[in-house]
Parts: sequence; structure tokens; C-alpha cells
Amino acid sequence: MAATITLAVMGLLLGLGLAYAADVFKVEVDIRLQEVEKRLPGYNCGACGYPGCSGFAEGIMEGEVEKLSMCKPGKDENYNAIIEYLKDNPNSDGSILKIQK
Repeated sequence: MAATITLAVMGLLLGLGLAYAADVFKVEVDIRLQEVEKRLPGYNCGACGYPGCSGFAEGIMEGEVEKLSMCKPGKDENYNAIIEYLKDNPNSDGSILKIQK
């Protein structure tokens, strides 16, 4: 009986510790980053000079990418979708990312 109680108390304490750590160390992710990545071709080829489509999407969101045509397998429908999405969803300060095809 003592072993069961000890394991239950340890499980409770470790569970509370994990819940606390998850809350303290959580990483806020900009939902726009995921939406921009969805609009890229998804080949993860690296032809743009970034490590895959997620890296290219981060470059777009950080303002490092000036032209979407750096994405070689991308097409106009990909570029237009990204530009329209970013126009409809500005930065938190209200500014719109300036990006070209």
C-alpha cells in the first residue's frame, strides 16, 4: 500500500512540474508563419537559399526575402496567394510586409 501511495504522489508532483514547465517555457508561434508555409509549393528543395519551405517562410515573415521568385518551383498562384494573405493579415503593429513576386 505504501508503494502505491508513493507512486501516486510522485506521479502527481511530476505531472504538476511538467504542467508548470510547459506553461513557463511555451513558445509563441506566429500563426501567419504556418499559413505562409502552406501557400509555398512544399518541395523543401532549398533552391531559394533557405533550408526548406519553413526557412523561406521565416525569411518572408522577418522581411529578409524581397522577391518571392527566389522560390524556383513556385508559381504565380503561390506568389499571389502569399501576397494577398499578407495584405489581409498585417503585422501586429499594423504594418504590411512589402514583398514582390
